[in-house]
Amino acid sequence: MKNWLITGCSAGFGRAIAEAALAAGDQVVATARRPATLAGLGATRTAALDVTDGPQVDRVVAEAVRDLGHLDVVVNNAGHGSVGAVEEFTMDELRALMEVMFFGAVAVTKAALPHLRARGSGTIVQISSMGGQVTMPGFGSYCASKFALEAVSEALAAEVAPFGVRVLIIQPGAFRTEFGGPRMHRSRTIDAYAVSTSATRSAVDTMDGTQPGDPAKAAAAIVEAVHSPDAPLRLALGGDAVDAIAAVLRQRETELRAWEKVSRGTAAG
Repeated sequence: MKNWLITGCSAGFGRAIAEAALAAGDQVVATARRPATLAGLGATRTAALDVTDGPQVDRVVAEAVRDLGHLDVVVNNAGHGSVGAVEEFTMDELRALMEVMFFGAVAVTKAALPHLRARGSGTIVQISSMGGQVTMPGFGSYCASKFALEAVSEALAAEVAPFGVRVLIIQPGAFRTEFGGPRMHRSRTIDAYAVSTSATRSAVDTMDGTQPGDPAKAAAAIVEAVHSPDAPLRLALGGDAVDAIAAVLRQRETELRAWEKVSRGTAAG
C-alpha cells in the first residue's frame, strides 16, 4: 500500500488519479482549492490547498505526513489551460499561469523532498503534457509552463536518484478533463493573429468532452507506473501524444544534423 498526496483533485486527472490509487488499495490525501469539490471522492483525507500559497503548501504536506505516517507518492496536478498568442496575453496573465503550473508544482515538490529523502524512497509525479515537448500557435504560455516543469523535473530526477527517490513526468495528449471548458484561460485577441491562432482557438472552444483520451485509463496507467520498479522518466499517454512527440523529436534531430557543420565550426582554434 502506498500513501499519496495529490493536488488539483476537484476534477480531471487529479480526481481520476485519486480514484485509481484508492481502487488499488492505497491511501490518498486529496487536495483542492475548494475542499467541497472533493465530496464523494472517498479519499483517506482531504485538504484545502492553493499551491501558490507557500505556507499552506508546507502545512498541508506536513499534515499529510503526520496523518498517514509517511508519503510515498506526490502528484503535482493542479493547473488549468490557457490560449492566446504571445503578444495577446499580458505579463500578469503569464506570471499567474506560471505561479500555478510551475512555481506551485516546485513548491509542493520542495516541501515533500526532505521527507522522501530521509525515508530513502518515494516518487514525484509531475503532470506535464505533450505540450511539455510540443507547442503550437496560441499555446505559448501554457507550453512554457510545461517545458519549464519538465526541465526542472529532469534535473531533479538526477539529483534525487542517489536517495532512492524517483521522478515520473506524465505527458498526456488530449483527454476529457475539461481542458477547453469554462476554466480554460483565454487571452484578449488581436485581429492580426487570426491568421495563425484562429484554428487553435476554435479547437479549444469545441474540444471539451470530445477528446479521444479517457482520464480513468490514463490514471490507471499512472498508478501502474508508480507501482512499477522500472518506470520511465517520461510517460506519454495517448496515441496523439506519442505521435506528436515522436514527430517533433525527429524534426529536432533533422535540424540539428542539417546545421551540425556550422555548430561544430564555432570551436576555438
